[in-house]
Amino acid sequence: MPRSNDDVAAALEEMATLLAIAGGDPFRIRAYDKAARALAEHPQDLATLDERGLRAVPGVGAHIAAKVGELLRSGRMAELDDLRAQVPAGLRALLDVPGLGPKRARQVYDELGITSSAELLQALHEHRLRGLRGWGPTSEDNLRRAIAQTQQAGRRLALDVALETAEELVDGLGRLPGTTRAAYAGSLRRMRETIGDIDLLAASDDPAAVMTGFARLPLVAEVRAGGTTKALAFTTKGVHVDLRVVPPASWGSALQYFTGSKAHNVHLRRIAQRQGLKLSEYGLERLADGTTVAGASEEEVYESLGLAWVPPTLREDRGEVEAARARALPRLVEVSDIRGDLHTHTTLTDGLATLEEMVEAARRRGYRYLAVTDHAPMLRMMRMTTEKMLAQRAQVRALQVRGGPALLHGSELNIQPDGSLDWDDETLAGFDVLVACVHSHFTMGRAEMTARLLRAIEHPAVNVIGHPTSRSIGRRPPIDFDADAVFAAAARTGTAMEVNSFPDRLDLNDELARLAQAHGVVLSIATDAHATRHLANIRYGVATAQRAWVTPDRVINTWPLPRLRAFLAKGGRARPAVAG
Repeated sequence: MPRSNDDVAAALEEMATLLAIAGGDPFRIRAYDKAARALAEHPQDLATLDERGLRAVPGVGAHIAAKVGELLRSGRMAELDDLRAQVPAGLRALLDVPGLGPKRARQVYDELGITSSAELLQALHEHRLRGLRGWGPTSEDNLRRAIAQTQQAGRRLALDVALETAEELVDGLGRLPGTTRAAYAGSLRRMRETIGDIDLLAASDDPAAVMTGFARLPLVAEVRAGGTTKALAFTTKGVHVDLRVVPPASWGSALQYFTGSKAHNVHLRRIAQRQGLKLSEYGLERLADGTTVAGASEEEVYESLGLAWVPPTLREDRGEVEAARARALPRLVEVSDIRGDLHTHTTLTDGLATLEEMVEAARRRGYRYLAVTDHAPMLRMMRMTTEKMLAQRAQVRALQVRGGPALLHGSELNIQPDGSLDWDDETLAGFDVLVACVHSHFTMGRAEMTARLLRAIEHPAVNVIGHPTSRSIGRRPPIDFDADAVFAAAARTGTAMEVNSFPDRLDLNDELARLAQAHGVVLSIATDAHATRHLANIRYGVATAQRAWVTPDRVINTWPLPRLRAFLAKGGRARPAVAG
């Protein structure tokens, strides 16, 4: 049975959105949004908490706790019902349009009478939006691109949702009598940023027993098509799952076949054909007599083709086959290489955990260091001040204890449209690490956006450009800039580019991270954690970096603390540290 947390969070998110449309107080809107995230992340089922217990959740005050209590008791929230009545249905329908936002949804509704995404697309086709205040050809193009991006994604799953579902299913499959091995495959094993459906694989000499047991797993809601070795199912979360059961002797060839991209697998089959072999999910066989050459493990399949084993995240036919033939595949960065996180938040701004809780979570992960980078003043909703910042710095210094992770006091700066940053240079010089990000004016032209980023990169205090394209997968397209110019400047100044591990960001993506590395840029793989559990998202950033062929020496938070401090030192940033 699903927890009440998700329903409560959805109601509070809707409150925040409807208040934004109605022109409500921005700080009240932010309070509802922050409370929604805090309650969604809370480990206990909210239905088991009284109002006092709700108020104990960070970010939940007496007013919101009362609203949540009302919802839990009655299934309704009177204020939300009132807001729904105030906002016309046609306007509410526009809220799901990516890239539009509450204020612009109100604008196109009021001024153009648009009440659906279809009407909005027609207005874009007729260039009617560019006549509205604040709109122009670039704004129209960005909105059109955001809608197209979402349509192409369809109902694709976010990477974290797919992986958590797959891991639960694999665990269940592995416990079934008759199963010798179980794994997920497909684009999920390659760790693509979104997933269409989940491919599962099980090895067994009794496939009928596995099929029967699979249908009874708690997460499996319905098996719509099945056979002796194949099943099409849907989970209780509505996720589409394909299960294949293979003999143990075919495990390796099946896992390879169902993991590689189409282009990667075609490349391997061509190699096999040139060697008088046939490669399929059943094994690697000689064409002459059908004798099986390999199949029990992936390693023997690749080795029998004259190739080194290729990590799943590389199997996209982007040079990995040639590198495997030359035994020149890189040693990719792993989660175990990460020594600390350089982008995290606390309750001082929009985080859901206190500084002490974040430090303890980092200690439990075995981190050598942790940077606390709460938001800076120009993001006004965060209500950051110099006084609050200095108080936090004193708290960070006081918390630095022997045996725990080294604490770096930092800030997530705002790159303004002209490239300027929060605080003056003297104040900036007092931080240990500074992550600069674009948080507004996402639709600036390519030349202007490039200049904006270049000015921030050139600033001697900036260490990292955080979530560099500012995209939100499926909701907001990336900003447009000259990547070659930006990366060349970052390499020259010793400014790291971030691979943000949040599953709805993964920014830089794999292609841009590979381009950055080609320019000689060093990277920071960071979580942008707003709660202790978000620190575990590092695996998504690492997977993205792997897909970009990133090696550990090119990631600054794999470095020992003295080397990292040398890189972060303001006077020594002209030449970044090199491998060795």
